[in-house]
Amino acid sequence: MATLPGKRHLLITWGVLIALTVVSMVSARLDQDGWQALPLWSAALVVLVTGFKAQQILLVYLNLRQSTGAWKGAFIGIITLTLLLISAGYLYARLVV
Repeated sequence: MATLPGKRHLLITWGVLIALTVVSMVSARLDQDGWQALPLWSAALVVLVTGFKAQQILLVYLNLRQSTGAWKGAFIGIITLTLLLISAGYLYARLVV
C-alpha cells in the first residue's frame, strides 16, 4: 500500500484545483458592474469551491488521507467552521448594508 500519492494523482489534483480557481474567478466576474458585493449564488459557489479545494489540499498534498479519522474530522471541521463564519459575515453584510 502506497503511503504517498503518486505523481499522476498529484498532477490530476493540481489540474482540478486550477480549474476550480478559474471557475471561482469567472463566477466572481459575472453580473459585476464594478466593485459591488457578489450575488448570493456567486458567493455560495466561491465558498463551495473553496471548501472542496481546501479538502483536496488536506487529503492529497498534506496526505491527511493516511491519518486517523479523528485528524481528518478535526481538519475538515475547522475548514467547515471557517467557511460558515465567512458565509455568515457575507450574509450579515448583505442584510445590514
